[in-house]
Amino acid sequence: MAEYRKYYRNQTLKGMSEMETDMMKGLPIPPIQKPYPAGGILIDLPPHEDLRPLSKVSAVDALANRESRRIYTDDPIAIHELAFLLWATQGVRGLIRDGLVTLRTVPSGGGMHPFETYVAVHNVSGIEPGLYRYLAIEHQLLLCRAAPDGLGAQLTEIANGQAYVGNGAATFIWAVRPYRTEYRYGDDSLKDILMSSGHICQNLYIACEALGLGTCATVAYQQEALDVFIGVDGKDEIALYLAPVGRPKE
Repeated sequence: MAEYRKYYRNQTLKGMSEMETDMMKGLPIPPIQKPYPAGGILIDLPPHEDLRPLSKVSAVDALANRESRRIYTDDPIAIHELAFLLWATQGVRGLIRDGLVTLRTVPSGGGMHPFETYVAVHNVSGIEPGLYRYLAIEHQLLLCRAAPDGLGAQLTEIANGQAYVGNGAATFIWAVRPYRTEYRYGDDSLKDILMSSGHICQNLYIACEALGLGTCATVAYQQEALDVFIGVDGKDEIALYLAPVGRPKE
């Protein structure tokens, strides 16, 4: 904590005006989302306009009842419920600045939104088990790898034996591409990235409450193993946060 305070104090004294970021240098802005190969298997998701009737409780009740829920039934969740959760956490509401910046359902410094969402699907009606990446602009899922035997046991091991992480219907895994934020904010990027991950996961909690689902986020995992699990290098893209989703058991 002392080191972080020292870092924060130094950066505050330094000031953004003294930083020469790549944006200030006029370099090209990095892509909104990580490119994906042509010919990949894509799954269309229900558009967010069709998802409005899904909410079962008011915003007030969702906030009042929000809690971490770790015990789930074996019942599946539906594809439209997964689509709602993906839209609630990273949904694109519009493109601005010549299509280089997105407006989303969560805030992000300068609208940079440096996160990629991966979903380990275990038990979702209409989607085969496997690891997928959410393409927020297209509102589609991209298959990263099929896993007929499931991925839950692997995730439990990666999460230091926390069984609930692999026992839900799906597990959300967020990874950050730091340069997307560093391009604009330079050395101040760490603060925004960490705050933004909290915005995203809180939306997941509230959206789950709205649907009668449960979630519980964790940062207790083996970093290198989780990076390998979603297929990132741990440098240009880094796994940062994960949360299972399922139907809570009474």
